[in-house]
Amino acid sequence: MTRRHPASAFTLIELLTVIAIIGILAGIVIGVGRRASESGREARAKVELAAISTALESYKRQYGDYPRTNSSTGLLKALVGKADANGDPVNTRTLLDLELFEFDGATDPTTDHTLSLIDPWDQRYVYVYKDRTSWSNHSYVLYSMGPDQESVATLTSAGYLNLEASANLDNIYAK
Repeated sequence: MTRRHPASAFTLIELLTVIAIIGILAGIVIGVGRRASESGREARAKVELAAISTALESYKRQYGDYPRTNSSTGLLKALVGKADANGDPVNTRTLLDLELFEFDGATDPTTDHTLSLIDPWDQRYVYVYKDRTSWSNHSYVLYSMGPDQESVATLTSAGYLNLEASANLDNIYAK
């Protein structure tokens, strides 16, 4: 009498089960990776906004006011020492460590005055100067539009952004 050994192969059910488990694990790993990447971008935006805020305070000490512009191009021009508070040309030292930032062009921001600082989502940081005549809280508004790259940029009557607007919920603010 000869003995028959059962076939040592996987059944179709076993193969499908293993493939399903691998698919589920891959989905979990990809999801965690995306969340980590997004958290990293948010952290980077917060650090950059803090550095810009510090530079703005140094700028105010030097010129007596914040840059009187509502453009990100004018903001960068002021912080690299090429414009005073009124936007008039000057040639002083830069207040930012330019190695820490990205710009919307490949040229040197100290010579190309059309550049802007960009956030981790490749959008310009938003800067709004609030003058003494219009606002009781003379200062500025500085923020990144965040992951959805949208914002409702109009200021409320008190001079602040409308934080209740759905487009502003993911914005990252300097102050």
